[in-house]
Amino acid sequence: MKIVSAHAFARNLKLSKPYEIARERIEDVENVFLVLTLENGITGIGAANPSPEVVGESPAETLRNLQALEPWLRGKDIRHFNELIEETNRQYPSKPGTLAAVDIALHDAFGQFLDMPVVDFYGRQHTALPTSVTIGIMDLPHTLEEAATYKKAGFRILKLKTGQDPELDAEKVIRLQELFGSYFTIRVDANTGYTLSDLTRFLRLTRNHPVELIEQPLLPEEDHALDQLSAAERNILAADESLTGAASAFSLCRAGRYGIYNIKLMKCGGIQGAFKIAAVAEPAGASLFWGCNDESIVSITAALHAAFACRHTKYIDLDGSFDLAEDLVQGGFVVKDGIMSIAPGSGLGVLCNIIDL
Repeated sequence: MKIVSAHAFARNLKLSKPYEIARERIEDVENVFLVLTLENGITGIGAANPSPEVVGESPAETLRNLQALEPWLRGKDIRHFNELIEETNRQYPSKPGTLAAVDIALHDAFGQFLDMPVVDFYGRQHTALPTSVTIGIMDLPHTLEEAATYKKAGFRILKLKTGQDPELDAEKVIRLQELFGSYFTIRVDANTGYTLSDLTRFLRLTRNHPVELIEQPLLPEEDHALDQLSAAERNILAADESLTGAASAFSLCRAGRYGIYNIKLMKCGGIQGAFKIAAVAEPAGASLFWGCNDESIVSITAALHAAFACRHTKYIDLDGSFDLAEDLVQGGFVVKDGIMSIAPGSGLGVLCNIIDL
């Protein structure tokens, strides 16, 4: 079954709720899409939103690469999707956004060709998991207000963006637990904003109000400083910016500085890249934590399929499409009381929405 059409384009998707992290304020996000059409009319869609600060590839570069790949993809057999993903990787090494869009579109089209969900092709290990929802950097009153809104919506896990002031970060954790008791599980994400001194102060201040995990506290080049922490403290650290692919996963396993690996399809190049990280993490005893950027439902759904196909998936943080004011597809997954599950349908199960393909 041949691919008869390949079309790449970019859309700037506005956020309904702009937010701040340790590095910047985010108000809208550019996502790049790739649509593949098979000769029987099946349409597969992929999407990418790489972070240039993390992987060195911008959405604009992703779009150029995908447009260059359009004529090469036409005429290829969808049954050779694995080979096509590997060849894309050879043509565009170290370009995970480009690879992710191709990987996801091919998986979606191939799953529809087989008339089965992508997760079932690999073997479903989970049917539902609770996702965290993110509260950006804001003052304490607004943090508590945001948490109350999420409680009304049924979410039970909060991820606080931190990294600017360890004392204020700790105060937020303490006040949230005082106000809401044990209702919320709390995770924090410093986005590389801490020094080791900041991190140890935060840990000390929250000793009696522990968090579930701490995502990427230091800059990747400062990871060696984590050796000064206890094994128990390192075990709740989740590698994010330090983890970009299988090679970095292997290095992290050897160093033993993180007990949790945050896999993002935009860092590792899609579903196949994610499985390579997962294969390294499992024998090392590292738990999988699936994260995202601000992304379309397309790539969030792809990450959910990959996460549910790995038995050592323990955490998901796949809220990247929740705050989009617009998207190009619908469906893909279901969220009820903070629990995510995969929607029925073959491939990724997403339905093209407001675009003319």
